[in-house]
Amino acid sequence: MEAQIKYARTTDGVNIAYAVFGEGPAIVFPSSIFGNVHNYVTGAAAGGIFDRLAALGWSATTYDGRGAGDSDRGVTDFSLETRLRDLEAVIERAAPERFVLGAFLQGSPAAIAYAVRQPLRVSHLILSNGFAKAEEYYALIPAMRLSQSTLDMAQDEWEFHLETLAHAVAGYTNPERAQVLLKMFRTGMTRADYVAYRRAAHEIDVTGLLSEIRAPTLVVTDTSVESFAFPQLSRRLAAAIPNARYVETDDLPEVIDKFLREGGLVPSLPSVSPAEQKREASDLRTVLFTDLVGHTEMMSRLGDEAGRAVLREHERITREVLKANGGTEVKTMGDGFMASFGSVTKAVECAVALQRAFADREGEPLNVRVGLNAGEPIEEDGDLFGATVILASRIAAKAEGGEILVADTVRGLCSGKGFLFADRGEFVAKGFEEPLRLYEVKWAE
Repeated sequence: MEAQIKYARTTDGVNIAYAVFGEGPAIVFPSSIFGNVHNYVTGAAAGGIFDRLAALGWSATTYDGRGAGDSDRGVTDFSLETRLRDLEAVIERAAPERFVLGAFLQGSPAAIAYAVRQPLRVSHLILSNGFAKAEEYYALIPAMRLSQSTLDMAQDEWEFHLETLAHAVAGYTNPERAQVLLKMFRTGMTRADYVAYRRAAHEIDVTGLLSEIRAPTLVVTDTSVESFAFPQLSRRLAAAIPNARYVETDDLPEVIDKFLREGGLVPSLPSVSPAEQKREASDLRTVLFTDLVGHTEMMSRLGDEAGRAVLREHERITREVLKANGGTEVKTMGDGFMASFGSVTKAVECAVALQRAFADREGEPLNVRVGLNAGEPIEEDGDLFGATVILASRIAAKAEGGEILVADTVRGLCSGKGFLFADRGEFVAKGFEEPLRLYEVKWAE
């Protein structure tokens, strides 16, 4: 089942964005700070834990808490009680009567409190790099300690605050990772919501509830996220929970899968063979359309022979760039091409290379517009059909000469790859009901 962003409404009227990955026994993960549902759905978030769990046969649900991600912004109350309202709203929409409750980082207090309040609904509890007392947790993290000391500065120096936080979380040694985090932080919360969230967090303490947990509990130190892994804190957490199991690992999905299987839960494993799964995964294609702007006017102005010579040059450049970037020419329409790629990154790189090649060419200007969309087109006799292809064509038609426009899906899949995107707003393509958000790829150096 392909994950999509859906909404649940809390008892105090806040809309919470959530997504469900997979179709097996349910595992619900409360929100952490900043929100990541959009990034997980589009594949932009690092790690892919929810996709991994889905592949192992589990159904993983996560959401953006109030004030974060795609949920309602501008809230003022980030107390434990309101966080529980967010969790309860999603559970009522997406979880059965009995389910597994999991949590990472800041989602832990809400998971602990819910497990104690609703023991009949929680079959198992999983706490990864979690904590019971927020103030104690934040004091251990250099990144959070730094941001807490500069929290007041965030009011006036928001961008500096986010950059400092991103580099601290990335360990100051991974600038590329820091840029990915910075992008998520910028879109994850507003300044006011962030400050309110952080101040409220330091008041949360569910230590007194740990001894009341009755569900089989797995406490994990996930060493794959080094900046947030504190074995000493996790061990204390496990020691305070009756019959809790403690594990250190760098493969959290595998540990979760083993724990739940040993606890008597049976995942819904895919019925297709590994070869079929690989073939299904390869069905995702990025479709690229090009169109030479002003083709008819150029032919009229230059004449058939000279105009055809320019078209041959256009075709030569396009085919050479497609070949160099792993593209497959599907067909040519005289003044444009349709091509497909197995990699969305290669497709965007090809689009940029095309525009630069046309811009560097001397002589008659070649103003080409390019549009890209990603999805699962229908393939018949070497041609591609379906909504993915039609939308790619419609996107190309919206571009000006020298522009590259892409669907939001393409932008999401390219997150952190070094491309610069500019939001071009939404439009409703002919033949489609839902609006589509477009982004321009900035390619000129």
